[in-house]
Amino acid sequence: MVKAIILVKSPKKLIAARLLKINLVYESFPVSGQFDAVALVNVKNLAEIKKVTVNIQHIPGVDRTETMVEIEEKV
Repeated sequence: MVKAIILVKSPKKLIAARLLKINLVYESFPVSGQFDAVALVNVKNLAEIKKVTVNIQHIPGVDRTETMVEIEEKV
């Protein structure tokens, strides 16, 4: 499994609620700062993260996204 955080910039007030409707987003909440909302994603592979990100980018009012993927450290 691959975990990712997708940061979303959008002037829409309810963007976090809209993100929850995207398949594979298991949590979303508004944040303060440079971005307006965060979507948490848990998928099988990196290709699925791209699909989720593209779906988010197609939401009317989304200005941009930034994706951070969890890196597993081997100890």
